[in-house]
Amino acid sequence: MANPISLPLQEKIPRNNIIRRVADLLILFLLISLLLYRLLNLCSHSFVWQLALLCETCFTFIWILNTSTRWNSVDYKTYPDRFLKRFEEVPALDMFVTTADSSLEPPIKTMNTVISLLAVDYPANKLACYVSDDGGSIITFYALIEASKFAKLWVPFCKKYSVGVRAPFMYFSKEPQILAGDSSDFLNEWRKMKDDYEELSQKISEAAQKSIPCNLNNDFMDFYEIERGNHASIVKVIWENKDNDPDGLPHIIYVSREKRPKHHHNFKAGALNVLLLMNGMAGIQGPLYGGTGCFHRRKVIYGWLPPDDEEIKKANLNSMKEDLQRRFGYSKEFVESVAKIILGTSEEKLNMRDLSSALKAANVVSGCQYEFNTSWGQEVGLVYGSTNEDVITGMKIHGRGWESTYCSPKPPAFLGCTPSGGPSCMTQHKRWATGLLQILIGKHSPLIGTFTTKLRLRQCLGYMIPTIWALRSLPELCYSLLVAFCLLTNTTFLPKVSEPAILIPIALFAIYNIYTLVEYCSFGYSFRGWWNNQRMSRIITVSAWLFGAIGFCLDLLGISPAVFEVTRKDENTHDSNLDSDAGRFTFDSSPIFVPGVTLVFVHTSALVAGLLRVQPARPVFGASGSGPGEILCSLWVLLSFLPFVKGLFRKGSYGIPWPVILKAAILALFFVRFVCKG
Repeated sequence: MANPISLPLQEKIPRNNIIRRVADLLILFLLISLLLYRLLNLCSHSFVWQLALLCETCFTFIWILNTSTRWNSVDYKTYPDRFLKRFEEVPALDMFVTTADSSLEPPIKTMNTVISLLAVDYPANKLACYVSDDGGSIITFYALIEASKFAKLWVPFCKKYSVGVRAPFMYFSKEPQILAGDSSDFLNEWRKMKDDYEELSQKISEAAQKSIPCNLNNDFMDFYEIERGNHASIVKVIWENKDNDPDGLPHIIYVSREKRPKHHHNFKAGALNVLLLMNGMAGIQGPLYGGTGCFHRRKVIYGWLPPDDEEIKKANLNSMKEDLQRRFGYSKEFVESVAKIILGTSEEKLNMRDLSSALKAANVVSGCQYEFNTSWGQEVGLVYGSTNEDVITGMKIHGRGWESTYCSPKPPAFLGCTPSGGPSCMTQHKRWATGLLQILIGKHSPLIGTFTTKLRLRQCLGYMIPTIWALRSLPELCYSLLVAFCLLTNTTFLPKVSEPAILIPIALFAIYNIYTLVEYCSFGYSFRGWWNNQRMSRIITVSAWLFGAIGFCLDLLGISPAVFEVTRKDENTHDSNLDSDAGRFTFDSSPIFVPGVTLVFVHTSALVAGLLRVQPARPVFGASGSGPGEILCSLWVLLSFLPFVKGLFRKGSYGIPWPVILKAAILALFFVRFVCKG
């Protein structure tokens, strides 16, 4: 029998991709067939045909990117039982939790994340949890103190009863699972723990409603009259595992970096640098860094090269002392710790030192001038230059030659949350689209990295998929408007019904939707979930991603710089299945909803014209008039934007505000008048 100590903790298992590859190639074949058909008939049709050809070329390119990335999909099987036998050799870990605005991000949600991390099944003397508060909020600090008190009770409870779900809000949302033999003791402790958690939630909720949650004693004096965006660094040790107890509570540290109005803070990347998801890409060079649920080796974050090149750097380390200070800053203590890590000194010893003695150095490192004339944000830490610091950093790491691993245990180790409302969702996707386009066009572009770094070609294609999100909005919007244009002018962009070529777009539509539905259901999702994903992808593309492209252009021209917009995370304290309004789309007066409403008005007008035959007697463009194909396509667009149609008749946050309706109506009227006069 193999020694369990020598057995791997996980293994890569290639997926059976035959059916998926056949489907991918079939869709690609149909796309190319449609392009060839259009090219062969280009001379006998108008610019409508040419425009459709251009859009479909873009869609074909996107499908090639997807096919390339998904071709070698793999899974990773993990072995937690083997891990339990290797506790002594596991490395020390620093866990970072970031928050920026206690009014937009409920502190109780942040604290649930912290408490979950403190209770992970890992030696506590090898863990440290850092909460980076970019808002410098006294509420967040207070919530962390109270959460640490609850964690001192929660962690032993989890270990005693082998609790699997260690996020308290998830654990207490279900009835307790009684263990045989100790039901009475367990139930008593369970009730007591639930009461303590409810008390914690109430304390934090009440504190969030006040400007000051408690008396300003010595611990809170640093927050007295603090000015947002203009304050000194604040570093507080909330709890220190002084006894080096593996079954105790990990270190808990609060960090709020220095902020000054005249210093650019590089958004979340700057905050994370103070503290220093993907089966297809896992089969190439590895999944991209998605911003959360990621573990990085310190050497990688510090800009070190893979093992083959690492030995050379170790040999020359003594001559690199000055270079280390130039790269990492003038903190002697920090530079020494970096040198030890690079030399291979146990990170456990470095991490478990006396934290109180390091507070002075921590305050220096978190100063807003510390990074000046260093390599932070360029070669060291998270990379600056985009609001999507995660993707650009991951690409930089892959460019050095490192590979990443996608670990997806069952059940999932951690679950994230996304903004539930329409405005917050759109804002988040707009921010992502802008930042990703900054990466594509900037000096860190994957296209450049393929030729100048060790970024592999197919890995580059994988990075291209998200970085062109903003650009995808243009052909998507154009194609949607093209359908309405054809109905209004009695022209067609589809092959004639009598032609065999009509089977190409019909087959494309049917196979693609069946394929994605089957794939979605294979992951355990419902038909409703698939449909919501399909329509939301169209809504986001022609609204949030479109505004992301506009935001990038404004930033490029120096008219309006890109900013990191914090999105609101709603506090869900009840079962959403019992909420009659759960899943309903919400709106506000943001211009980001104007394109969607405009499409609804335009297609409604086009359908009226097509169904009632209020069209030119003869086609304005092309050799044949519009028919059932254009009508069905227009109905499909309206069906995709059904939340916007409903929003026209609803009130409150579920209704579309009149300023948005008015702007959209003007744009739709302009489009219809321009098309009809043309």
